[in-house]
Amino acid sequence: MIPRQASGKLLQLAQQFRAVAILGPRQSGKTTLAKACFPEKPYVSLETPTMRRFALEDPVQFLRQYPDGAIFDEIQRAPELLSWLQQDLDETPSVRGKFVLTGSNNLLLLENITQTLAGRIAHIELLPFSVAELQALPEALSDINTLLWKGGYPPVQADGIGPEDWFSMYIRTYVERDVRQIKNIENLLLFERFLSLCAGRVGQEINYSALSNELGVDRKTIQSWLGILQASYLVYLLPPFYNNFQKRVLKTPKLYFFDTGLVCALLQISQPNMLSLHPFRGALFENFIVTELIKNRFNQGKRSNLYFWRESSGNELDVILDEGLRQFPIEIKSGQTIQSAWTKGILYWQQLSGQSGGLILHGGNENQRRSGGIDFLSWEKVAGL
Repeated sequence: MIPRQASGKLLQLAQQFRAVAILGPRQSGKTTLAKACFPEKPYVSLETPTMRRFALEDPVQFLRQYPDGAIFDEIQRAPELLSWLQQDLDETPSVRGKFVLTGSNNLLLLENITQTLAGRIAHIELLPFSVAELQALPEALSDINTLLWKGGYPPVQADGIGPEDWFSMYIRTYVERDVRQIKNIENLLLFERFLSLCAGRVGQEINYSALSNELGVDRKTIQSWLGILQASYLVYLLPPFYNNFQKRVLKTPKLYFFDTGLVCALLQISQPNMLSLHPFRGALFENFIVTELIKNRFNQGKRSNLYFWRESSGNELDVILDEGLRQFPIEIKSGQTIQSAWTKGILYWQQLSGQSGGLILHGGNENQRRSGGIDFLSWEKVAGL
C-alpha cells in the first residue's frame, strides 16, 4: 500500500471524536485507508444488498453486532442508519473513534451528518494520489505529460490498469449508477455529454447560459447537474477572491476536476504524447496544480483556502491563498523555460496590495528566486507546499 498523507490526521481525529468519516470520490482509496488505520475493526460494506437491507430494516440489531465499533463503507447507501448511530454513540460518550464511515457522496452526506452527528463526528476528505504520495512510485513522476494523462486514481497508478480501459468503465459506472442514486436523471446520454462539455471548460469561469444553449436544457438543470458532479467529488468550483482595492472583479467561479486523468478520458486524449501540442495542455496543467494545492489542505484535515482573482480590466492571478491577514499569490505556467514575463500578475498584485512575495509553479525543472521575493518552482515542488 502506498502511504497516504491523510493517515496521521485521521488517527488524530479518531482519538478526539466518537466517530470519523472519510469522504471522497469512488476508487480514491477510502476503504484501503480505513482498513489500514483501523485493522482491528470489523469491515461492513453497505453496498452489499443483504447487509444494507439488514441495516435499514433492523438498525438496532444491526448495530448490536458491533459493540466495539466497525468500519461502515459507503454509508450514503443507508443514510437512515446515521440517526441510530447517534443514539449508539450517545450511550457510550467516552469512547473515541468507535465507528469509521466512508462515503462517496459529499454534500448530501454532510447534510445528514450535520443534522444527526454534529459534535460527535469529524470528517476528512481523501482525493486520488497526490504528488507527495506518488513519490513512492518514482516512475509515476518521470514525465509530466504521462502524469496528467494518468491522473492519480490508485487503480491506474498503483494497480497498473490502463487509463483508457479504467476511465471508460469508471465513467459508465458513475453515470449509470451513482448519478441515479443522487438524482433520477432520465436522459443519461445527455448528462454524459454535459460531463464531457465540462471537461472542455476546465480552468474557465462557468457560463451557465452557454452550457444551457448547447445542451438544450434550462439554467436550473445545469446548476442541478453541476451540484451532482460536486456532490460526488468529480468537480469543484474555485471561487473568486473579493477585496477592498476599489477594483471591479469578476464574480463567477472557475470549474476544475479533481483528477486530470478523468479529464483526458472525457476529451478522448488516448496517449500522453498527444498532450505535447494539445490546446488543452495549459488548462490541464493548471487543473493539476490547483488540485494538488487542495490535496495538500485536505490531507491535513483543512478546508480549501484557494481562490482566483481577476479584474474586469484583464489583470488576474491563477490562485490566491487566503491566509487571513495575508493573501499569497500563485501563478501557474505549463511552459518549461522560465520567463520574466510570468511575474507580471504577481508584481501588479504586490503593487495593489502592498504585500511582498509570490510563487510561480511551472512545467520545467528549474527553481529560482527573483526580485520581489518571487520564487519559480518546478511542478514537482508542489508536494512540499
